[in-house]
Amino acid sequence: MWNARAFPKVAVFGFLSSFALLSPSMAKTIHIRIGHQLMCTDTYPGGIVIRKLHLLQKYLPHTGRYKGVKYDIVWRNYGSGAPITNMMLAGKLDIGVMGDYPLVVNGVKFQAARNERSLLITGTAYNLDGAGNGIVVPVHSNVYSVSQLKGKTISVPIGSAAWGMLFKMAQDKGLKMSDFQIENQGPMAGITSIALNKVSAHADFCPMSEYMEYKGTGRMIYSGAETKVPYLHGAVVRASFAKRYPRVVVAYIEAVIAADRWIQSDPQRASTMMARWSMIPKEVLYLYYSKGGYLTPDPTLKPLWVHTLKFDHSILAKYAKVGPLDFQQWVTSRYIKAAYKNLGLNYQKQVRIIYNPLQNRNLPPEIWPKNGAIIHYRSVAAMLKAAASMEASHKPIDATYVYDAQTGMKLFGNLAFYVRLKSGRVLTFMRRGEADRFAHAHGGSMMAVEHALATPSQA
Repeated sequence: MWNARAFPKVAVFGFLSSFALLSPSMAKTIHIRIGHQLMCTDTYPGGIVIRKLHLLQKYLPHTGRYKGVKYDIVWRNYGSGAPITNMMLAGKLDIGVMGDYPLVVNGVKFQAARNERSLLITGTAYNLDGAGNGIVVPVHSNVYSVSQLKGKTISVPIGSAAWGMLFKMAQDKGLKMSDFQIENQGPMAGITSIALNKVSAHADFCPMSEYMEYKGTGRMIYSGAETKVPYLHGAVVRASFAKRYPRVVVAYIEAVIAADRWIQSDPQRASTMMARWSMIPKEVLYLYYSKGGYLTPDPTLKPLWVHTLKFDHSILAKYAKVGPLDFQQWVTSRYIKAAYKNLGLNYQKQVRIIYNPLQNRNLPPEIWPKNGAIIHYRSVAAMLKAAASMEASHKPIDATYVYDAQTGMKLFGNLAFYVRLKSGRVLTFMRRGEADRFAHAHGGSMMAVEHALATPSQA
């Protein structure tokens, strides 16, 4: 069974002793205030998982200058990254977990402040192509492309990663943000608006698009994967806090590493438990955190991520008029390198590893039977045959999972489009148009899931 204590504790990097500041004695109580997001899946390794498994307490220092110290850990939940930044600027939060564009805005705002800075200290998880953000329309809407939204209302959490995606989407599609009526709505308000047809579309971060699809109220017409810009989340800390309590910052990153590993060790169990802690169904969480899922847990600050954040900043500077950001001062890897060394892990090896979703195309489709372990199948046709048999036997299924034949994106099987080739092989696609074109080009037949289940063909 996974055990956070299995990681060895060794002496922290020598650099940390250089922070041994200022006063020979440490405060009797250290207050650690962390802002996280229960409605944002990618923040879970830096937030709710650490909180519920009490991981931070396992790694906090109690020796040297920290001997006899008591810790007061306060977790505060927010609907998006922007209010976390505001609370950090007000001195009411020490650490904040948020997405890529909010991270950039956080750095900009702190560098514009007179007496304080923030530091980007760790990632949590990523998607190389940008999957996680998305634009959803009501399920019965006649809108199938973003160009059809011109002149219509798109709601979005202003300042969020999805807000940043809208700027990139508009740029790629030759549109302007002024072509849309943008309304500020958080995730819960956006979900309600889509269900009640109060907006034409809602853009949001992970896992809101898939949540609405799972609930049957929304239909995704644009995935952030189309931007081909990596989708990242991470944590920032107030520089004054890091300077005063460097070993606490390292302990927090050790907890992030442990949370990532806990999720990867058993994604079905992790998804089930995280669903109890949040409002997100376990089936949606598995879509994100299973092998081949939307998110790859990894806290390392890869050079490509820094390049991506610089690109994100260029988009925000051009279209949202955000100020300058000194990345050399902001991106700070010394704390995470210390955490990796403490845990006996190889940071330089991990920082070079990047998972490409195209690798998912070789992964087996899956069925999650109700109250059962997830089952893997050697082909889509075999999965369809098994699903049809379960339905005929009245054995309930929580979810099925397949992969987009072109991008490798993991999909709910009931929402995918199926193409059966003359050989009997079955492929799956996220979009109807792409399935149609592939079927036409290869002499196959395109089917919705109902037809595919009725005629599973060769396994």
